[in-house]
Amino acid sequence: MGVFDFENRTVLLNSGYTMPIMGLGTYALDHDTCLNSVMALIAHGGRLIDTAYMYGNEEAVGEGVRRAMAEYGVPRVEIFVITKIYPNQFSDPESAIEMALEKLDIGYIDMMLLHHPGSNDVKAYLAMEKYVTEGKIHSLGLSNWYIEELADFLPQVNIMPSLVQNEIHPYYQEQEVVPFIQEKGIVVQCWYPLGGRGYTKELLTDETITAIASAHGLSAAQVILRWDLQRGVVVIPGSSNPDHIRENLDLFSFDLTSEEMDQIAALDRGEKHDWY
Repeated sequence: MGVFDFENRTVLLNSGYTMPIMGLGTYALDHDTCLNSVMALIAHGGRLIDTAYMYGNEEAVGEGVRRAMAEYGVPRVEIFVITKIYPNQFSDPESAIEMALEKLDIGYIDMMLLHHPGSNDVKAYLAMEKYVTEGKIHSLGLSNWYIEELADFLPQVNIMPSLVQNEIHPYYQEQEVVPFIQEKGIVVQCWYPLGGRGYTKELLTDETITAIASAHGLSAAQVILRWDLQRGVVVIPGSSNPDHIRENLDLFSFDLTSEEMDQIAALDRGEKHDWY
């Protein structure tokens, strides 16, 4: 479990389902932008979409998926949608889950995450487990959980998370956290893979990364995303630009050498760009 299949561009989760290893993050995308981005992703062969209650665009994601299925003939089973419930929903998790199912309106949710730790997080997760037994949610996961949080949380639940989604980029690499999670058979996924809003330009113009990109005839973003994949980390870069969405999926025509991987590993500053 958790080993990337680069030929099929998927990973087998501990839940038994397969998930694409690159996709689209929809944070901060308004309804129309989100709808168009989801359709662009699917049109270019992408199949993984990440949203959340707090993003306010679950309806747009669902609409984009339904329209893409109809217009491009893509079966629902090929598309993988992740959403999240927020700590302010943990006290009444059933209502939160029902709301997500209704807003997305795509039959079932491929994966639901707790957005970050909070009071009643175990209660919320146990409620999600019930929906797994009913087939309404296929896989479960966590976002913004680290070593101490996982050590406390995991003994209290019945279904092992399939995924932990954390901030990861070359300036914040989680070099201890990533292996800790992976050794448990849990897949790691990164949000802010390109550094996050306000920080992307610095990362994409980093001399080490641009030199590697130039040597391969690639963009800096492609180098960073491929670096993640070669670490066994799933990528969901956010974008509203169809050309960038297409480029962000083109990660399989090249390899980074071990030397290049080491050069990027040396850029780690432990520099976190968001609070949780």
